[in-house]
Amino acid sequence: MSSRVHSMPIQVLFRHCDPAAIVFYPRYVELVHDVVEHWFNHGLLISYYTLHSERSLGIPTVNLQVDFKAPSRLGDQLSGHLRVLKLGRTSAQLNVQLCGPDNKVRVEATATIVFVSVKDISPLEIPADFRERMSLYLVDDQA
Repeated sequence: MSSRVHSMPIQVLFRHCDPAAIVFYPRYVELVHDVVEHWFNHGLLISYYTLHSERSLGIPTVNLQVDFKAPSRLGDQLSGHLRVLKLGRTSAQLNVQLCGPDNKVRVEATATIVFVSVKDISPLEIPADFRERMSLYLVDDQA
């Protein structure tokens, strides 16, 4: 059984760019987060609103590694792709790739998120419904 990949289209806008019309590197980090939030909303079908307001859960990023492989320019159409590399008891390690129209990776990030109580920011076990949905995106060699 192969794992799912969550994908999201990304249009490079003026707000993402520096004066040379290339994506300013901190904006890539925001785009990586956008892909993660999109995955929760559209892949896991659990919105950030539900996560925070109704279930009192947060998912802070506790580790982030980003490799910048190629520049992107104003007007480029990118695709964000997310896979789960590892599911722990309270955390998940995610791989997010931002690719150009040729499918070449321009930015690759590995992010570790931890499920926490929003009340006291203490780690919580990943809820069963999240774990079940997240496991569908777990890369095959980690299952």
